[in-house]
Amino acid sequence: MTVEAVNPKAYPLADSQLAITILDLVQQATNYKQLKKGANEATKTLNRGISEFVVMAADAEPLEILLHLPLLAEDKVLTSSYPYGSQLSLLVFSLVYLICKVYESLCRICWLLDSTFENVPYVFVPSKQALGRACGVTRPVIACSVTSNEASQLKSQIQQLKDAIEKLLI
Repeated sequence: MTVEAVNPKAYPLADSQLAITILDLVQQATNYKQLKKGANEATKTLNRGISEFVVMAADAEPLEILLHLPLLAEDKVLTSSYPYGSQLSLLVFSLVYLICKVYESLCRICWLLDSTFENVPYVFVPSKQALGRACGVTRPVIACSVTSNEASQLKSQIQQLKDAIEKLLI
């Protein structure tokens, strides 16, 4: 993997070892039907709250076609915090938040509930061609999203990789 054509706006960029690990997990996610390919599909998974993490190609031209994804990833929350889906999760959170506003004594509970929500991690890999191969297609892929599945055998690997991606942001 060459890093020559990488745009400096591509942050956080995975180093070569982490990129290999990411691409390996993307390939496994393809086999387990836990992968959405393309910027539009990644956007949909973020909007629906089913994305575990998003991978983007740093050599996409122009890179600006991907730069809405980090903004969405930072705004969205995971639905795995509550078992009933994103609409009910957000409704419950909104109701608890309103109750906290009315009754200040419940604000501590609101803070505890808020701490169960987390941003969706995102990362850039150097090559769209390598990302495409990992996604199981012959064409380059500029973005993909690994989706959540509570019964997945990849759950522990996904969590380890999410932790590694989040360390890049620190």
